Amino acid sequence: MKIDFDGVQAFVVVAELGGFNRAARELHISQTALTRRIQKLESYLGLKLLDRTTRRVELTAVGRDFLPQARAMVQEMTTAVERLKDMSLHGRGSFTLACIPSMTSHVLPRVMRQYAQQYPANRMRLLDGADSEVRDAVLTGQAELGIAIQTEKHPDLMEAPLFSDPLAFICLVPHPLQDRKSVTWSDMREVDLIGVSSFVATRIFMDYQLARRGIRLLARYEVQHHATAVNLVAAGVGSAILPSSTFKEGDRPGVRKIPLKNPEVRRKVVLLRHRRSSLSPAAEAFHALLRGMRLEH
Repeated sequence: MKIDFDGVQAFVVVAELGGFNRAARELHISQTALTRRIQKLESYLGLKLLDRTTRRVELTAVGRDFLPQARAMVQEMTTAVERLKDMSLHGRGSFTLACIPSMTSHVLPRVMRQYAQQYPANRMRLLDGADSEVRDAVLTGQAELGIAIQTEKHPDLMEAPLFSDPLAFICLVPHPLQDRKSVTWSDMREVDLIGVSSFVATRIFMDYQLARRGIRLLARYEVQHHATAVNLVAAGVGSAILPSSTFKEGDRPGVRKIPLKNPEVRRKVVLLRHRRSSLSPAAEAFHALLRGMRLEH
C-alpha cells in the first residue's frame, strides 16, 4: 500500500493553521498545489477530511478522528528524516571494519582513538581475520571497509594505498646482531627464526619477494599470528622477521627492532571497499580520516 505522505502532511498543516492560504505559505507551495494534495488524499481514502467554504475550513468528523494519527505519522517521518540528515552531515552511526590482525598492534588503535574523539557517538564493529577473510567480508557486505595487504586485485573491490610497511628483524637482547643499525638477509641464515604461517599474506608476500632474489630461509618454529611471534621472541625462544608496524621499540623490555636491508622488502597495506556499494555516513567518516592520516610504521 502506497502512503500519500505529501497529502497527509498537507492535511495536518491545514488543520493546524486553519486555512489553505497560511498552510500553502508554510509548505512553500501554491494554494492550487495544496488543494490538489488534499483532493488526491481524499480521493485515495474515499472519504472527506475537510469542509471548505469561501470563508473557513473545518474538519469533518472523519477528519477530526484522523488528525491525531496523521499528526503522529508526519512527526515520526520528520524525525526520521532529520535523523538521517544529521547522520549525513556529522558522519554519525555505526559500521563494520574488517582488518588483518597485524594492523591492530599500533596502526589501527591510533586511528580508532582519533575517530572516537571526533565521533564519540559512533560505534564500530571490528572483524579481524586473515587477508582472504577481510576481502570476503567486504565482498559479501559483512563489512563496509577492509584493511588488508595488496595482493591480486578483485574486480569488485576498490583499493586505496595506506602505507608501505618494511619487514624488520626482531630479536631479544643479548643477541649477536643487537648493536647493528641494520641487518641483511644473509645474516638471517645463522639465526633461529620464528616464522609466521605460510598461509598468512605477509609470509606469502615475503617468500615471493625473496624467491625472486634467490633467497630462501628456514624457520625453526612456525606460528599463526604476528603477536605470537613477538611473544616467543620476548620469551627468548628465537628471533623473527615481521612487518615493522607490528612492533614498536619499548613494547617489550629487551626486545629490539632492526631494519632489514639488502634487499628492503615492503608489504603494501591497502584500504578496501566494494565498488558497487555506497558507504554509510559513519564508514565514510572513518574512510576520510584514515586516508587523511599519516600512518607511520
